[in-house]
Amino acid sequence: MPRPAEILNAAFRKASRDITRPVLKNKKIVNKIDYVCRNLQNRACARLLLACCLAKVHKPDVDIRKPYTEIEGPDVYSGRTYDESYISQFINEHNLPCNPTTAFLTPALRNKNIVLTPQVDLVGRPAELYQTVLELLNHVHTNKISARNLLAETIRCLLILRDERHQRIATLLASLRASEGAIPLSSEGTASLIQQHLACPRSSRLPVLVVAAAYKAAAEHLREHLLPLSGHTSADKQTGALGDLQITLIDDNNVVTSYEMKTRRVTHEDIDRALQKISHMSGRIDNYIFVTTDIIDQEVQDYATSIYEQTWGIEMVVLDCISFLRHFLHLFHRLRTQYLNVYQELLLAEPESAVSPPLKEAFLALRQAAESHE
Repeated sequence: MPRPAEILNAAFRKASRDITRPVLKNKKIVNKIDYVCRNLQNRACARLLLACCLAKVHKPDVDIRKPYTEIEGPDVYSGRTYDESYISQFINEHNLPCNPTTAFLTPALRNKNIVLTPQVDLVGRPAELYQTVLELLNHVHTNKISARNLLAETIRCLLILRDERHQRIATLLASLRASEGAIPLSSEGTASLIQQHLACPRSSRLPVLVVAAAYKAAAEHLREHLLPLSGHTSADKQTGALGDLQITLIDDNNVVTSYEMKTRRVTHEDIDRALQKISHMSGRIDNYIFVTTDIIDQEVQDYATSIYEQTWGIEMVVLDCISFLRHFLHLFHRLRTQYLNVYQELLLAEPESAVSPPLKEAFLALRQAAESHE
């Protein structure tokens, strides 16, 4: 019996032989698979299909609709085990546009002990997407399609989506390179460009990149160093980080400044939680800075300011994201183009779970428009 990795590799070869030709002949089913793979709102369901199909091909006697060992019985299997043990490596190897973590930890799929029939309401969003996935699993169960072909067709659709995204990014980057040599954006023009990008949907990761790019662009001048960024969904307790961004002096590993980003108003409770984190540090920091894209309440700002005396010298402040950027760009005016390039580099390097492809494309399009009119 082939091992799971061999099954995936065989499915990949079958899917990539000619990605313009569907593996399945039933157009309605092909369209359903394509819908699952292209859904921007939820990237977990495509990964669910991969894991369940892999299990069924590897162990033909299992019921593809029973990916939970809690159900009990001879035909159940652990979908999460297949997902984490084999799918993660496969999608990373081929850069497939899927969730970076297992589908079985998403709210709709975790802690279940039910058979995934089309009649089940998984209370996932969008509902139509989950219904489509359940129908596809049922098609395998009723022998309407084979798990092997469903696996290969899912991979084919993901490859098409991957290549389309790469091509769009490449085209936008080529347009930007074609306009090189023109007058660079002004500091105010750069700030306006970033502000437009922050206004795009699902942009909660961007304030981290705004500040990170400033420190990376001006590192030699600041004599300070930005520690590697944590994942967008990583909790501070998991990573051991004090905040979203941590700054050290060059040639020194001790954190001197920590940034915490908010896309809402900063509250008293946020400041109190920051004080608790600081109290558990082994060393001592100079600054704890909140950066928000929302309104700053004067009462909260005053409370943050009062922390200096309470902590015997730790500065705490709440800053507006764009105001921070505008001040930086004017202070380091000659680095404004370098800043923009670093921001773009950080943005494009972010995983899709943190920054979606449309958000990356939006920045490149906005930059091209801004630089052509500057």
